[in-house]
Amino acid sequence: MSWITVCKLDDIVPNTGVCALVGGRQVAVFRLDDDSVYAMSNHDPYSRANVLSRGIVGDLKGELVVASPVYKQHFSLVSGQCLEDPQVRVAVYPARVDGDVVMVEA
Repeated sequence: MSWITVCKLDDIVPNTGVCALVGGRQVAVFRLDDDSVYAMSNHDPYSRANVLSRGIVGDLKGELVVASPVYKQHFSLVSGQCLEDPQVRVAVYPARVDGDVVMVEA
């Protein structure tokens, strides 16, 4: 495993996401108000489209989530678990800010 630079922190508007190609996979990278970053698969298992980076970031009952822009399922930014269906999960990846760049482990 190695850390891959995906973009500058300022390239991501707070409380939104971007998509990056990391290790040959589409990864959704999210920045929160406090400049913390989270990364998960960009693939929405319900719509079967690579769209999670376009989802709405928020807090649902204390859980940091992204809501899919297609069918609105909520996925935990920490675990990738779907809050509406415990049988469904998307992959999550370690992410960090190093200076002014965002890095994801691939």
